[in-house]
Amino acid sequence: MKIVLQRVSEASVRVDEEEVGSIKQGLLLLIGVEEEDNQEDIDWLSKKIVNMRIFSDEEGKMNKSVLDVSGGILAISQFTL
Repeated sequence: MKIVLQRVSEASVRVDEEEVGSIKQGLLLLIGVEEEDNQEDIDWLSKKIVNMRIFSDEEGKMNKSVLDVSGGILAISQFTL
């Protein structure tokens, strides 16, 4: 499993000119899954991602998670690089 993660102030995804998903502040995830990936892999990565402290606190230090800032997550699966 490969995930490209980007912290965003807003993000959206369109399919055939139609917006099918959007978020304000949060995380954009581009996810590639392989046959060998299992539920344990998904659970471990999910916990790691939502607890990453990559959002600024009141002092400007990256000390808050997406959960702490009530951010959204826009996940795009099986992307092509």
